[in-house]
Amino acid sequence: MAELDIGSIMTFGGYDWRVLDIKEDRALVIAEYILEQKPYNDCSGDVTWAKCSLRKYLNEDFYSKFTDEEKSRIVQVQNKNPENQWYGSTGGEDTIDYIFLLNIEEVVCKYFGDSSKNLENRSPKQRYWFQKKNENNINRRSTLDGYVWWWWLRSPGRDNKRAVYIHGDGNIGIQGNGTFKYSSNTIHPLTGDNSGGVRPAMWVRVGIE
Repeated sequence: MAELDIGSIMTFGGYDWRVLDIKEDRALVIAEYILEQKPYNDCSGDVTWAKCSLRKYLNEDFYSKFTDEEKSRIVQVQNKNPENQWYGSTGGEDTIDYIFLLNIEEVVCKYFGDSSKNLENRSPKQRYWFQKKNENNINRRSTLDGYVWWWWLRSPGRDNKRAVYIHGDGNIGIQGNGTFKYSSNTIHPLTGDNSGGVRPAMWVRVGIE
């Protein structure tokens, strides 16, 4: 396998993945495009990443789409799930995941440019911590079937009935959208669905074979 660089695109399991980080013989990758739409959870009420149906789907049904050889390269990792920094809603217990969603810190401070000052210095008037002109918004944008769409993070929103998400313009909704039902008339023009987009992430062994 050719050497990878951070920011490069690799094909794995029939999907294109963007390399976010490299450590020794493994790389953290995220789907370059939104792959599908799913609710964060399949029932109403409080939920954390550890218990949500989207996590179960990614680590069971989605994971099963890979071949045995591909599965052998997907690294099982322990994920920390911090609380929402603005609202204090709990992130829940640590999880062991093959496939997961990114959290607030990862999209704000690490992998799409450093906008941590916006997270740490909230204006009293801010509903979201980024303004439309934030220089890193463009790095977080993605599309589903060629149309700009919003996508889930695993972090909780202002309470545990909501989860944080990335707007279509790359801004971040720290209050979150409803984990079970999202009340909006905005629907994807091809799917007819208003559910959040799914951009899976995972650590993959990438050593030269």
